[in-house]
Amino acid sequence: MADVLVIGGGIAALCAAITARRAGASVRLVEYAPRPLRGGNARHARNLRVAHDAPGPFSPGTYSQAEYLAELSRIAGEHFDATLCRRLVEDSAGVVPWLAGQGVPFQRAGDGMLPVSRRTCFLFGGGKTMLNALYGTAHSLGVEISYQTPATALTIEGGRVKAVDLPSGRVYPGAVVLCCGGAQADAEALRPVWGDAADGFILRGTPYADGALLRGLIAQGVATAGEPGACHLVAVDARSPRADGGIATRVLGIPAGIVCDRTGRRFHDEGGDTGPTRYAVWGRKVAEQPGQLAWLILDAAAETGAPPPPMLPPLQAGTIPALAALAGIDPAVLSATVASFNAAVRVPGATGYTSGIAPPKTRHARTLEVPPFSATPIRPGITFTCFGVKVDAAARVMTVGGSPVANVFAAGMVMAPGILGTGYLAGAGLTIGAVFGRIAGAAAARYVRS
Repeated sequence: MADVLVIGGGIAALCAAITARRAGASVRLVEYAPRPLRGGNARHARNLRVAHDAPGPFSPGTYSQAEYLAELSRIAGEHFDATLCRRLVEDSAGVVPWLAGQGVPFQRAGDGMLPVSRRTCFLFGGGKTMLNALYGTAHSLGVEISYQTPATALTIEGGRVKAVDLPSGRVYPGAVVLCCGGAQADAEALRPVWGDAADGFILRGTPYADGALLRGLIAQGVATAGEPGACHLVAVDARSPRADGGIATRVLGIPAGIVCDRTGRRFHDEGGDTGPTRYAVWGRKVAEQPGQLAWLILDAAAETGAPPPPMLPPLQAGTIPALAALAGIDPAVLSATVASFNAAVRVPGATGYTSGIAPPKTRHARTLEVPPFSATPIRPGITFTCFGVKVDAAARVMTVGGSPVANVFAAGMVMAPGILGTGYLAGAGLTIGAVFGRIAGAAAARYVRS
């Protein structure tokens, strides 16, 4: 058996495996998914959030550690762990050069291919290209890689993991690095908070993040971070694949139109949040609606932004009643909703707003009058859960008694709730995986060689 067993197949697992191997440990990486689907949610990622004090080839301007830390504090709220967050922010500055050194290509800033961001660096070719590069490096270093190999249980005795159960039998590694993600693929884990609404969620990423190891560790006294049942939800096309649709499933254009529930009635301010956070706002709002279904209604004059185009074309009709019939909405109700909205619009355009209706539309209000009209069905898409294991700054998994499990380390979304709480910052997920993957891999190698 290898010195270090890495459980998982995404960026955290690969960074841990490469780091541990470069430190001289023998390493085996076990990935639940088959080879074509390896990599977890990182397959769909596109950027990393990194601190930098000066412009670089992959990110313009500056993004100070203080600003990064303040943003983490804001979104994590009561779950803010200052020690973990400082470690993430400080180490983020070196992540891009390190990944580039493992063969990962990055998009040069300002080339017009992707949005310009001073906070994030974009991957050239996206998550799959990054993963392919890291897998290639791991293989060349001699990391043993096993696919379709879920770790089903860890046995903790005497303050350390004694054994790990794999499909081929029980193994006895010197150290274990957990990089197995959250529990977003397990609707039962969400049911205590969300009830039957969990059945209406669409899984945006990997279907292999079932939370089995997390539940087993909690039962053996491992401390937790985050909140059970909390999750990151995004507004996605209801016709998306039930799993693994990725970023392409997001519904664009909400600020340009109105959103109705399945009865044809509006339920939230479409102009209240027009930044990137709007996707998560609407994911949660749709999750709260009957049947977890809503409809984005636009007319032909709506300015929905530049490409990319939607994953699937919307339903279209020449009149609102005809559109309602296509969507399965009562035509009279949707017609009344559109009519009352149009009558309430004041000063149409980007600064437009409504008056006299509830909920209001506070920005980007304009009448819907130009046919053809379109409707896109929306459901909540779950990206990850916000509940995992607690670690210290050395990525050691902690127990409820406050001591570490001596030979178990964790990185990625399985420990990210200790940093993000129940919130999220764009690009932070990959950075957490890369930073703490390297920390965990180095610590595991030190442990087995000490």
